[in-house]
Amino acid sequence: MKLQDTLELHVKAAVKELFRSDLESVEFQATRKEFTGDITVVVFPMLRVVKGNPVVIGEQIGQYLQDNVTLVKGFNVVKGFLNIEIDDSYYVDFFNTIKNQSNYGFASLKDDKAVMVEYSSPNTNKPLHLGHVRNVLLGYSVSEILKASGKKVYKTQIINDRGIHICKSMLAWQRFGNGETPESTGLKGDKLVGNYYVEFDKAYKTEIAELVVQGQNEEDAKKNAPILLEAQEMLRQWEAGDAEVVALWEKMNGWVYEGFEETYKAIGVDFDKYYYESQTYLLGKEFVAEGLKSGVFFKKEDGSVWCDLTEDGLDEKIVLRADGTAVYMTQDIGTAIQRIKDYPDVGGMVYTVGNEQDYHFKVLFLILKKLGFDWAKNLYHLSYGMVDLPSGKMKSREGTVVDADDLIQEMADTAEEISKELGKLDDYSEADKKELYKTIGLGALKYYILKVDPKKRILFDPKESIDFQGNTGPFIQYTYARIQSILRKSNIDENITLSAAEVSLHDKERELLKQLEQFPEVIQNAASQHSPALVANYTYDLVKDFNSLYQNVSILGADKEEEKVFRVQLSKTVGQTIKNAFSVLGIEVPERM
Repeated sequence: MKLQDTLELHVKAAVKELFRSDLESVEFQATRKEFTGDITVVVFPMLRVVKGNPVVIGEQIGQYLQDNVTLVKGFNVVKGFLNIEIDDSYYVDFFNTIKNQSNYGFASLKDDKAVMVEYSSPNTNKPLHLGHVRNVLLGYSVSEILKASGKKVYKTQIINDRGIHICKSMLAWQRFGNGETPESTGLKGDKLVGNYYVEFDKAYKTEIAELVVQGQNEEDAKKNAPILLEAQEMLRQWEAGDAEVVALWEKMNGWVYEGFEETYKAIGVDFDKYYYESQTYLLGKEFVAEGLKSGVFFKKEDGSVWCDLTEDGLDEKIVLRADGTAVYMTQDIGTAIQRIKDYPDVGGMVYTVGNEQDYHFKVLFLILKKLGFDWAKNLYHLSYGMVDLPSGKMKSREGTVVDADDLIQEMADTAEEISKELGKLDDYSEADKKELYKTIGLGALKYYILKVDPKKRILFDPKESIDFQGNTGPFIQYTYARIQSILRKSNIDENITLSAAEVSLHDKERELLKQLEQFPEVIQNAASQHSPALVANYTYDLVKDFNSLYQNVSILGADKEEEKVFRVQLSKTVGQTIKNAFSVLGIEVPERM
């Protein structure tokens, strides 16, 4: 049982005996640094059932705990706050229960209902960029955190492989490509296709300018540019199943998929299931028909089908056009239902999508509830802010995005540059160095993005992210490597278990043990809040406490053998906890740096 849970039982017992009153709950908080104590009971909420002076009440409860509870060794009261000192035996016993747990902090599978997490969901007209990187890192990390909290998880994405934007790349390749392929150019397929998306935009702008010179206003010129009209016609041909257009679409999409897989592998993320918009965009039609019969939807005079959400504080939302064609909402309704058919054990879904789609998901979730799906109450939009660069916003069609592959390489290059300045890799082989630079670079990128609350916008600075000091991935990786160095140099028997009578805790050891005790709760909170930032910042706090211990007490040079054994074992457990925490963030930790 956790310390807080144990103390809550004893505080309730104290109030029952001392004041003949029953407390529903006890409010705890961390003891402030300037006061003596390990955990604080807030007395003020008790005044609802216990009448009197909060200081006196706190004194009486504190004395009761000290007299009757062996783990309480002392107390003090500051105003209405009862600061409790915990006996070292509690922390030593706690440590002995976790020190050999390689999966410490992670819960075993405890729920028969699975969660499906959707992330990435790119368009097939361009390579993945920095915005996608935040998406995939968030989605992957939330998936891993949910698993660590005891959930079964399926990772999925829906690939947006149809629409006018796809046809723009196809048409530009037809016009300007001269038959070039990824093989003939040496380019990744997604990059090659993305280049033609940019080429389309250039040609489109040129044609608009020509039409304006000929006398059209800019709005008309944008609609009448021949290359756009041709792209629209290509889309109609694709939807009609034109064999030549479909063959070109399949070929170019195939190039893109190969490119995406290469990038996902480099980033270190994976998926259990892929869905494709070309296969799902008609899925929702049958459910719209069902909803019309049951009164969830209504038809307007022009034949279009809508859902009236005004009573729910939203507006009317179209779910089927007058010509019977599907809109995005139709597709998303159908895809959600299809996923439950494919995975009947799924009881909820997490959609990792930027905050510009907040309203869309409010509507989607509400419609699915109105259609009577019980699992719809367990749908969550993992909404996140944009990633900006010091140079400003990115624009795909103008070719001003930060390419994900280029970013990964830049991070490794920056890590190499900084590592060479530190000069600690002289005995590494070139291959080992390259692998380490990649580990440090990717760790810096992932940590920099994941340590920020998902809802907040990020200004990403690659140089700042690779700093070996402060709240960064490399700083934490370096601490892990330092711990491994300590373990390599130690010659203790790791199977020794020390009793509380053999260990006298230093303040720094106690602080570290208090941090370690919080880790399982951090994982559970991060899962319930869908926030990797909680894990990232916890890990930084743990590392700070370890470095404070390292700087203030001797680990391998301890005066007594028992002290050395305990500190080495404590270091090992901290290292394992760092590794576990970073694993759910998708970050590797190097054995040496």
